[in-house]
Amino acid sequence: MAFLFTLPLLLKAAILGTVEGLTEFLPISSTGHLILAASLLGFTGEKAKLFEVAIQTGAMLSVIWYYRARIGHVLVGLPRSAAAQRFALNVVIGFLPAAVLGVIFGSAIKRVLFKPIPVALAFIVGALVILWVERRGTAASRSPRITDVDQLTPLDALKLGLAQAFALVPGTSRSGATIIGGMLFGLSRKAATEFSFFLAIPTLIGAGVYDTYKYRSLLSWPDAPLFGVGLLTAFLSALVCVHWLIWFVATHDFVPFAWYRIAFGILVLLTAALGLLDWAA
Repeated sequence: MAFLFTLPLLLKAAILGTVEGLTEFLPISSTGHLILAASLLGFTGEKAKLFEVAIQTGAMLSVIWYYRARIGHVLVGLPRSAAAQRFALNVVIGFLPAAVLGVIFGSAIKRVLFKPIPVALAFIVGALVILWVERRGTAASRSPRITDVDQLTPLDALKLGLAQAFALVPGTSRSGATIIGGMLFGLSRKAATEFSFFLAIPTLIGAGVYDTYKYRSLLSWPDAPLFGVGLLTAFLSALVCVHWLIWFVATHDFVPFAWYRIAFGILVLLTAALGLLDWAA
């Protein structure tokens, strides 16, 4: 009976890990998808919220693996390379706004906004912002001010960090806020996308460590397989997504993601309004 009880739970962990990995780096909000998927799967509660944050580490590890040569070069060069020091400083500066605001407002945000209906509204509003930026930036994107992450200044990094902080609102999308913000600030699509990847490393590690420590009383060794499955599936699916997104941004804009966000948000609102699904559960 124990096996039959744990098997569905591990399957839910695999599904949620895959959802996390496929959505973390796309401008469609991994948190929003996790909240909605968890509602449908009946995987809710404080431990479920901790699980959703913890499996982001798996997605983050995929970025470390994909950029392992670049990250290794920066770490080796930190003691003597000005370029490596500037890059590391920019990542730290970009990380700080979301970290500080998350610590201050995180509990209130989770209590009020971590629900399907606010997430759906954030999906739609975020989509409208993407459409506006893509329409506004068509001409500017042909001659961006910054085409490589090594060209970023500390002020650029701070602006991108402030843009990322908007993703504290679930459904906004951390990567989407950073990439679209970067394009507004004069970055090429590729440079903005790559810096969003690098910002994910301290951001997701920080969120995982903070929430794990905060909710450590909820953890127990029997939960290890659950978290292990979620981390592994998040890593594998995110690695596929990172490879694909690097290719995609070279020749495409983000308009399809905007229309997807609108359709998905409207679907959630309609099913909730008609009582077809109890999203609030």
